[in-house]
Amino acid sequence: MTPHHTTAPARRSAPRGGRPAVTWEQARATARDAVQPLPAAALAPADALGHALAAPLAARTDLPPFDTSAMDGWAVAGPGPWRLEDRTLLAGTRPAPLRPGAAAPIATGARLPAGATAVLRREHGATDPATGTLHVRSAAPGAAPGTDIRVQGHECRTGDPLLPAGATVTPAVLGLAAAAGHDRLRVHRRPTVELLVLGDELLTSGLPGDGRVRDALGPLLPPWLHALGAEVTGHHRVPDAAAPLTEAVRRSPADVVVTTGSTAAGPVDFLHRALRANGAELLVDSVAVRPGHPMLLAALPGTGSRPARHLVGLPGNPLAAVAGLVTLAAPLLGRLGGRTPDGPHRARAAAALPGHPADTRLVPVRRAENGVTPLPYDGPAMLRGLARADHLAVLPPGGATEGEYVTVLPLPTG
Repeated sequence: MTPHHTTAPARRSAPRGGRPAVTWEQARATARDAVQPLPAAALAPADALGHALAAPLAARTDLPPFDTSAMDGWAVAGPGPWRLEDRTLLAGTRPAPLRPGAAAPIATGARLPAGATAVLRREHGATDPATGTLHVRSAAPGAAPGTDIRVQGHECRTGDPLLPAGATVTPAVLGLAAAAGHDRLRVHRRPTVELLVLGDELLTSGLPGDGRVRDALGPLLPPWLHALGAEVTGHHRVPDAAAPLTEAVRRSPADVVVTTGSTAAGPVDFLHRALRANGAELLVDSVAVRPGHPMLLAALPGTGSRPARHLVGLPGNPLAAVAGLVTLAAPLLGRLGGRTPDGPHRARAAAALPGHPADTRLVPVRRAENGVTPLPYDGPAMLRGLARADHLAVLPPGGATEGEYVTVLPLPTG
């Protein structure tokens, strides 16, 4: 298999059977078009976090649902000075009307009483206990009609669309949904993923030695897959042999099986054999992208009540595997989860970005105010540049000159 570590050189092979590699754009389109969104379900908001909305989110109430105070101060009726009423208006109550020429202390968020024309901020008003009146402090703004009132329906009216289908449910979306009156959210199921890490040479602890190296992709891929919307249900080591790999692919219950390595035609690259044994259809078998060209995407047939599944074969070298992840896994998982595609994003090259003569090249870059800058240590077996990057630049054949705009893919941060 192709090793996934940071010290040994990558082993490369030509596309199997001389099959021409598809372009990077074709590969991504194929992955997205290979599936339809998973079924939708109505979940409690806390359970919907990270899922994609299966239907537009509409307001079930006006926001605010009634006129409220935007500040601590006094609700006032008409121009001042005002007679102070012996009550305080607090949030969570329905106040009696305010008489003309009167004022009452009010808390931020409290419902405005009928008859109130404005809110006078606490720092702008002064009271006279002797006369029981409120007046505006010298040089302070007055209380013109509408001042510091959050008007009913200012943010939205009942029935207004708030978010489109496909939007990801974030903590902010949970807050919006609750404020807008939703007790449940209709969302798509998150696709399940089983990760199969291939390689007899891999160590999970200690220092490399005696021909063995540390597994870099086992720690890297699960959180990244989660950030792409997947639920990682399994993470297993598989030896470099055809039979255990064939069986691991066959028994996986996940919507998507993700493998690392074994995508080329080396002496221990058994993934193609395992796919044939499982009756798989190769949808993508090599992509004209560097690093990562021997990546693949296959459709696994359903059997009986078991639905069809897909397998994404990532190259074994770390940066090449990440290239496969953003090229094939990201659009596949996004479509399965019903997510609206994010992007494309464009950014200016702050320095020349060297490309491959014939293929698309994915380069770790860091984005700043003046554009994106390439980072060193960007070989297929390297992670040092990726660890400092916040984007991958998608470079056309030949690269990009300083000042040219290029497509960039944001990298997940957690």
